[in-house]
Amino acid sequence: MNAEGLVQVVLPGKVEPEGLEIRHGAVPTPGPGQVVVRMEATGVSFAEQQMRRGRYYDQPPFPFVPGYDLVGTVVASGPGVAADLAGTRVAALVKVGGWASHALVDAADAVPVPDGVGPAEAETLVVNGVTAWQMLHRKARVRAGQTVLVHGANGGVGSVLVQLARAAGATVIGTASARHHDALRALGAIPVDYRTEDVPARVRALAPGGVDAVFDHIGGRSVVDSWHLLAPGGTLVSYGSASTRDDEGSKQWPVLKLLGRVGVWNALPNGRHAYFFNVWAGRALSKDRFRARLRADLGQVFAALRDGEVTAQIAARLPLTSAAEALRLAESGTVAGKVVLTP
Repeated sequence: MNAEGLVQVVLPGKVEPEGLEIRHGAVPTPGPGQVVVRMEATGVSFAEQQMRRGRYYDQPPFPFVPGYDLVGTVVASGPGVAADLAGTRVAALVKVGGWASHALVDAADAVPVPDGVGPAEAETLVVNGVTAWQMLHRKARVRAGQTVLVHGANGGVGSVLVQLARAAGATVIGTASARHHDALRALGAIPVDYRTEDVPARVRALAPGGVDAVFDHIGGRSVVDSWHLLAPGGTLVSYGSASTRDDEGSKQWPVLKLLGRVGVWNALPNGRHAYFFNVWAGRALSKDRFRARLRADLGQVFAALRDGEVTAQIAARLPLTSAAEALRLAESGTVAGKVVLTP
């Protein structure tokens, strides 16, 4: 196996995408409880866009291998791992390390991918799908007949949110630039152009009583507007600070400010709720609960894909060694869905 060789994309510091480095080495050997996964698909999420700027609030020190998630086949197992895992296609949420030909993964973090689901299709739904599912069903608890607002509805998480919310019987209003509106209508959403329209005024016209849930990855002024658009009893789920991606200064401050706002809003006696959601956060509190929820929720997302309730939104497929081009494309704002890297 080691003759195959390890290929990794390394983020050496705060660099432009072209500053990513390709490194070669030996395929790692799994330790107790670990497996080696030969990557078949990984992808570019917003986290990597922030990480290359040094703006992701708890990223490791440079240099490191980015890549929040991956899908691949188990090719080696360490002591204590069930023998039948070898040869199985799995998905894993790793936070960093996914942009590599092979990755060391704790066996308990490997979630089986159902037969008939391709690796690239599955990849679009790992971090994006489980984030969307947990925000929709575990935080906002969206039900049939409700109306929800999804910001960035053409994006990796946004496009999954739109589809899962529609599958749950909700009306979906989605913000995106005009070029993505036909695609949003095809997914069943009512599009709003955030570049040319007054978004709060347009949403109020569509939902005079307010919306039941807002999913906001933008932060800044947007999250305040989002809070004010909620109906009584509604829920705001903030899951990022995209508006601060290119800012200088503290990478923690935008998140701390969001957490502060969430705390204040939840103290108000108006029946509305606010959350700051990070899919990885629960891992530090309870690894076992995190793994159980990941397995259950990703299973639901894969089932929705299999049943046609969700389609895999692949923006582009590029080889791992073209990670710089992939990152540049993902950052361009011109694509719908997720940019996927393959071996």
